[in-house]
Amino acid sequence: MNIKTGDTIKIIQGKDRGKQGKVIQVFGADNRIVVEGLNTLVKHLKTRKQGEKGQRVQFSAPLDASNAMLICPKCSKPTRVRHEVHDGKKTRVCQKCHVTIE
Repeated sequence: MNIKTGDTIKIIQGKDRGKQGKVIQVFGADNRIVVEGLNTLVKHLKTRKQGEKGQRVQFSAPLDASNAMLICPKCSKPTRVRHEVHDGKKTRVCQKCHVTIE
């Protein structure tokens, strides 16, 4: 997967198209990511004890990684990621400005 935890991404498809956010969590096996403040859903919780009120909890749901593009830290543009091998180590490289993304 080209996106890692802590990366800044831009949503290119879906209800939050055009918005940017920071990746909180990555599910590599499912190819899904959780982005801070985006793709928010509301879950209604029942009361547990008598006299207590029910709650509405907002949370960021996972979205498919193919609907997001990585934003290069140097050129600040959404970009595809290219992989290169330097000294036996695989690195991510910005397609637009050719800078290594850490």
